[in-house]
Amino acid sequence: MSRRKYERSSRVGGVWYPRWFWPAFATPATLWLLFLFVVPFYAILSVAFGKVDPVFGNPVPVWNPFDWDSTAFRFVLNQTFLRGGLYQPAFIRTFVYVGSALAICLLVGYPVAYYISRHGGRWKTFLLVGLIAPFWISYLMRMLAWVNLLQDDGLVNKTLQLLHLMGPPKQWLEGEGITVVLGLVYGYIPYMILPLYGALDRIDRSLLEAARDLGASPRRTFFRVTLPLSKQAILAGSVIVTLPMFGDYYTQDLLSASPKTTMVGNLVDQAKSSPFVTRAAGLVTVMMLLLLIPMAYYLYSTARASREAA
Repeated sequence: MSRRKYERSSRVGGVWYPRWFWPAFATPATLWLLFLFVVPFYAILSVAFGKVDPVFGNPVPVWNPFDWDSTAFRFVLNQTFLRGGLYQPAFIRTFVYVGSALAICLLVGYPVAYYISRHGGRWKTFLLVGLIAPFWISYLMRMLAWVNLLQDDGLVNKTLQLLHLMGPPKQWLEGEGITVVLGLVYGYIPYMILPLYGALDRIDRSLLEAARDLGASPRRTFFRVTLPLSKQAILAGSVIVTLPMFGDYYTQDLLSASPKTTMVGNLVDQAKSSPFVTRAAGLVTVMMLLLLIPMAYYLYSTARASREAA
């Protein structure tokens, strides 16, 4: 084999492969991402920077970037980032709700994943099935079940009154932010538990035993060995959980439907069928740009972890 071919090849298990061989396996996923994300996102940009039919109020996408009109997008930026802007409260509220829901998902999900991976034993499969079971039921139906539980005469109020923890029934479905947060947690927490379980279950037990042999207490072993080794799973679960939360709108619609708890997804849903549809596309674009920050950190962290492992 010539030196040039050697430099363009890799050796795995004694067999020489061209350098393009393994990256070629990513081609189907790349094409999938291109047609189901890049192209639709460009369509959103063409609407956000497009025009509106003056007669019927329908959006008129402008596909040529050189002909884009930034009027609607600049309006969204001003109303989002300027003090007292029309959209600013919804953006702040969305980040608060999603951040709170993410924290609860992590605080609840990590112990559950840890228990299943370390102490599940022969019940591990049944516990995992129990986690996946909610996916067999429509998200809408699960939220409607919450509505029944949180009604004035629902099980939650009756239980709290029976335990003498509350006087008159609390109106949980009348603009309560905590209700929306708990609804988000209930709807998305399995997405946090499953990646955490996968990472914790793969940790080599000999590493934990080595830490114990060196005199580390169980608490110190967890914080110095288990937790660092599960960092990438925490980041992955956080990304998987938060991205759909930022675009969620029907959790708020079903559990509150109050202007006091409006999120960005509700603004987009309200504007998508009106003459302000270009503003709805602008809201989506702004949210996507903001979400690029945690996504970039996740990709950087993953790449760094891969280099350190190599």
